[in-house]
Amino acid sequence: MSNELNFSGGPGALPASVLQQLQQAMIALPDTGLSVLGMSHRSDWFRSVLDEAEANLRLLLDIPANYHVLFLQGGSSLQFSMLPMNVLRGTRQHADYIASGYWSAKAIPEARLEGEVRVAWDGQPHGYDRLPTEQELQLSPDAAYLHYVSNETVEGVQFTQTPGLPGVPLVADMSSDLLAGPLDVSRHAMIYAHAQKNLGPAGVTVVILRDSFANSPASPLPSLLDYRSHISSRSLYNTPPVFAIYALLLVTRWLRDDMGGLAAMAEINRQKASQLYQTLDKHAGLYHVHAHPQWRSQMNIAFSLPTPALQQQFLQGAQRQGLHGLEGHRSLGGLRASLYNAVTPQAVASLCQWLDAFASSTAL
Repeated sequence: MSNELNFSGGPGALPASVLQQLQQAMIALPDTGLSVLGMSHRSDWFRSVLDEAEANLRLLLDIPANYHVLFLQGGSSLQFSMLPMNVLRGTRQHADYIASGYWSAKAIPEARLEGEVRVAWDGQPHGYDRLPTEQELQLSPDAAYLHYVSNETVEGVQFTQTPGLPGVPLVADMSSDLLAGPLDVSRHAMIYAHAQKNLGPAGVTVVILRDSFANSPASPLPSLLDYRSHISSRSLYNTPPVFAIYALLLVTRWLRDDMGGLAAMAEINRQKASQLYQTLDKHAGLYHVHAHPQWRSQMNIAFSLPTPALQQQFLQGAQRQGLHGLEGHRSLGGLRASLYNAVTPQAVASLCQWLDAFASSTAL
């Protein structure tokens, strides 16, 4: 049950059936008899893993044929640099960035090392507790691209509508909500997500990018940092994280076969988040949700109690209940419950029971 009651912001929970398959794969893969940790990335077996993982992502997300699917490394932090290297370096263009939280703010200084960046909106003055309205965004029709983070893991705010201007390539960091529900890939020139939330364990980063956007470098780049190197080698330019990609494959099978696809997964996630927010709001005098209601995330719920002492009591009690990973991010403090795909409705119900019990026993 401990794995099912893991509310950590990342690495997050994995489906129980996937963990069982990975346990067996550590000893011997059913296909080969060898441990997944000793499988060559040059083997036919691993080529088939890459091919099926890509096919499953294309099916689940309805990825158009003119998009590449790459399995890279370095997490989103590397994409903060790799993206502007490929698009801004050596040009006189600028890029627009939306600063909506901790992670989108971290992307901006990395991009500025490669070219001009204009901040289209900055939520820092009010603590990143909301997202911009369409009227607040100061977007440039001649920008090389617009970058945004679809779901801010730390502050718990999530875009429900896709921002941007027609004709301006749109780039999204979807690390914490990719595969949480359907999306229109064709609205984006590029989507990237590291895999320690909904995709699998840390170690692999999925990059989905339009062919025309991938062929844009104006300056020579180190081969490892050039998207074209990875496209031409079909994600085998250098030694890939075999175990992490195999785990991602199993997660996509679970979503496809066991969960019935992303529309069904989205409804489950909606119900989980609704139940948790209703419980927190019911005790609004004790629990304060960080995000304004209009922009509340379905993946990450950041909240706090009136004093650090109460928060510590809450966490200690949660541990006794078997509830894990509820500490807030170091930059914000407080508490956080992450409801990634593998967090079951039963686990959310257990957390809600503890929230009710703690509220009943706490006199303010």
